[in-house]
Amino acid sequence: MQAALDRPSGFDYRVPMLLVTAGLISDGERLLVCQRRAGGAHPLQWEFPGGKVETGEGPARCLERELREELDIEAEAGPELCRVDHAYDGGPDVRLVFFRVRAYRGTPVNLAFEQIAWVRPADLRPEDFLAADRELVRRLRDGEVRV
Repeated sequence: MQAALDRPSGFDYRVPMLLVTAGLISDGERLLVCQRRAGGAHPLQWEFPGGKVETGEGPARCLERELREELDIEAEAGPELCRVDHAYDGGPDVRLVFFRVRAYRGTPVNLAFEQIAWVRPADLRPEDFLAADRELVRRLRDGEVRV
């Protein structure tokens, strides 16, 4: 019979947390939201545009790059709005950094999603969004956070 191997005390065997950004883009009355593709992870759930931070890249620059790649706009990441840590069933664990988008040039074009839509905050439905987004979506809908 083999002896069980002990894990070193304090060693974390989980996959490292993934750093992700999201941008809140407003036209003054509405927010731009994006629906994930039917064939991808978390199919047809809504989210704010953004993506994974790459090696050597800061969160604000990541958001600006992702908005260029996903929506064909040149954006200026504004102040950080909030951070959310979330553990999805089956992974990954994410740290999601939300930014206000201070300004952008161009008209958003859907290059990466099932669809994009401009929605009044009062019409947002938290249950339709990715789990990590839901608390912020609820606060936006209820007027506790304004963009």
